[in-house]
Amino acid sequence: MRLEQEINQTREFKSSRQKLMVNIFFTNSWLQGEVKKFLKPFDITTQQYNILRILRGAEKPISTSIIRERMLDKMSDTTRMINRMIKKSWVSKVTCLSDKRLVDVQITSIGLSLLENIDKEMQSFQAKLDSLDHKEIDTINELLDKLRDSNIN
Repeated sequence: MRLEQEINQTREFKSSRQKLMVNIFFTNSWLQGEVKKFLKPFDITTQQYNILRILRGAEKPISTSIIRERMLDKMSDTTRMINRMIKKSWVSKVTCLSDKRLVDVQITSIGLSLLENIDKEMQSFQAKLDSLDHKEIDTINELLDKLRDSNIN
């Protein structure tokens, strides 16, 4: 469905650039909502899912500041989320090897198991993108990368 219909807009956009910005905001919101619905049965938020994926990809325990740098949502309260994830036994804190005064975070076997279960279902969720062929997906990725590289101020 066209953006104008989705948002019940009756007037034309002032420019194609304005429409693009609104379309990106709207599509981001739509996709985040779909991901939240997908993750709900696993009792995990999108930010917690992001943290688990970061930790799974790390070769060793990492600090909360490194996790925050890698997060998709930079506004997240990483420390608070990690404490909640510790209570669920998805992650644990370990003493930093290079500085004993600091604490690093690592994923637990329970956290890895949760990610494996989510991964099994993820392919069917990603089928939402099947309306696009591989070339279109590559083009969108390239264009979004180019947009972020433009350093909008």
